[in-house]
Amino acid sequence: MVNSYDSHDSHGCGDSSCALPDSMESKAAAAPVAAKGAVLHYIYDPLCGWCYGAAPLLQAAREVGGLRIALHGGGMLAGSNRKQVSSQLRNYVMQHDHRIAAMTGQPFGDDYFNGLLLDTTAVLDSEPPIAAILAAEAVAGRGLTLLARIQVAHYVRGLQVADSAVLRSLAAEIGLDQALFDSKFAELGGAATQTHIAASRALLTRVGGQGFPTFVLQRGTQIEVLDAGRFFGQAEAWKAVLSA
Repeated sequence: MVNSYDSHDSHGCGDSSCALPDSMESKAAAAPVAAKGAVLHYIYDPLCGWCYGAAPLLQAAREVGGLRIALHGGGMLAGSNRKQVSSQLRNYVMQHDHRIAAMTGQPFGDDYFNGLLLDTTAVLDSEPPIAAILAAEAVAGRGLTLLARIQVAHYVRGLQVADSAVLRSLAAEIGLDQALFDSKFAELGGAATQTHIAASRALLTRVGGQGFPTFVLQRGTQIEVLDAGRFFGQAEAWKAVLSA
């Protein structure tokens, strides 16, 4: 369920998913380490529309007792895949965003459609928000909370979430200690985040996932890729699967 944000990309989006672009495929295949209890591995990208659509399912998963959630940022728009906003990009993503809204009920704001997506100086880059999420997790175990705040900032408020100042502000909004966050954000940027992205793509390959979002339920060494698209708007049924 990955958004390629490229109308000329042969990996086009379907009704509820998009294939992973070739340039992002990892040849490595790292198996998840055996875990105690149940772990929900979430392979995501903060700028993936279908990941935003799946946000209610992620929130529901957080309510399942005894379930640990592990975040794996895939860098959909990182490095050479970064995209500058253009009229072509806006026309391409809006058709999918409207589909996501219809299927999931997730809101998309006017400041996003008619603000951010009209700002041709803006660059969509997944790497800085992934670094911020890693920092939030490292300093306070709040990576999931910051991910949710970043998604709303992008898709509703129309903010440029690749901007470090915006990310620092969002971290402050969720109550993170500013000095601790800033230090860890600087430490985890660059090579550390790129290593995390490579590992996330390797995991995606290992489990046979097709793109973002991919949910993988792990119990011990047993893994199962879950079809999250079946559960849009059905949070209780989703929680039942995770609790089984």
